Amino acid sequence: MQEQQAVQIEPRKSLLGQVIFSSRWLQLPIYLGLIVVQGVYAWKFLAQLWELLEGLNHLTETDIMLAVLGLIDVVMIANLLVMVTVGGYETFVSRLRIDSHPDQPEWLDHVNASVLKVKLSMAIISISSIHLLQTFINASRIDEHTIKWQLFLHLAFLLSAAAIAYTDKLLAGAASAHQRH
Repeated sequence: MQEQQAVQIEPRKSLLGQVIFSSRWLQLPIYLGLIVVQGVYAWKFLAQLWELLEGLNHLTETDIMLAVLGLIDVVMIANLLVMVTVGGYETFVSRLRIDSHPDQPEWLDHVNASVLKVKLSMAIISISSIHLLQTFINASRIDEHTIKWQLFLHLAFLLSAAAIAYTDKLLAGAASAHQRH
């Protein structure tokens, strides 16, 4: 009798597992939306580049430097979008199956949630660094309170990234120790 009940319960577990596993596809519209956002950033980059070229004769060296940093900022955010879209889809939804493609990013070979977290935190720190550099170049036009908050947030990003990297190192060490035993 118990064996018969176990047989009846097993298909329900399997169905529930399949539903839960299939729910990962609900992320597909989110990743497609990020591709649209990437298009928005490409448009923004081109618009900012056009503004820079149009005003080139009237801009000071500082204005040009700030414009270039703005362009770099857009590029870094676009790179972040690519990492989240490609890495997140590959890690959480389905394999991309592009192993033989010559343009496959090197980091995609060993992407997992841990690698993705570290890469994202480094990208956020880089974006924050660009913003902070823009602030320092333009410091005479920005109030001290804003500068302090930007610096504080940048330091918080640095500490968070260090904590993530340290935690990942601890987890990797524990996993390799577990494999040896």
